[in-house]
Amino acid sequence: MTTMTTDQESPGAVRPTGCCPPFDPRPWHEREVVWHDKLFVKEHVHSLLHVPVDMAKVVTRATRKIELAGAQPRQPLMLADDSSLWGCELFLDVTRPVPGAHMVTLSGTFMTKVYDGPFRNMGKWAKDMHRYVQAHARLIEKLYFAYTTCPSCAKAYGHNYVVAFAKVA
Repeated sequence: MTTMTTDQESPGAVRPTGCCPPFDPRPWHEREVVWHDKLFVKEHVHSLLHVPVDMAKVVTRATRKIELAGAQPRQPLMLADDSSLWGCELFLDVTRPVPGAHMVTLSGTFMTKVYDGPFRNMGKWAKDMHRYVQAHARLIEKLYFAYTTCPSCAKAYGHNYVVAFAKVA
C-alpha cells in the first residue's frame, strides 16, 4: 500500500489526519508486554451481532473526559473485549485517573501481534493469534484487540492496523 505525503515531507512519510495519529506497527508486532496495574478508562459499547452501534459516541465522550483531565498518552491505545454478540468493553489507555470515568487497571503478560485489513477478518486473526501463542508454548487467558484508528483515518492512511493482545498464562 502507498502512504500519503506532502511536498514538505520525506518520501514515505505519513501525513497526520488531525483525528487519529498515524500508527507505527513495529513496536507492537510479535512482542511480549508486561503490565503492572496499567491504568485504563473502561467504557461499554452496544453491539448487534458483534457490530458496534454506538462506538463513535462512546469513544468521543470518553476521549473528551481524558483530554479534559490531561491524561491522554502520546500514542493512544484502545483495547476491546468483544466477548458478547450484544456489546463489548473498551479500555482506553490513560496516564492518570480521569474524573467521572470508570477507572480500571490491567496487569499481566501479553503477547502481541499486528494485523492489517478489514474488520471482517477478526475471526481469522483470533484463530491465528491462538496458533501464535500455542507455538510459543503459552495459553491465552484473555484476548483483546486494539483498534489503532477510526475507519476514516484507516482509509486515509491506507492501513487498518489492529493489534491482538493475548493475556497469557
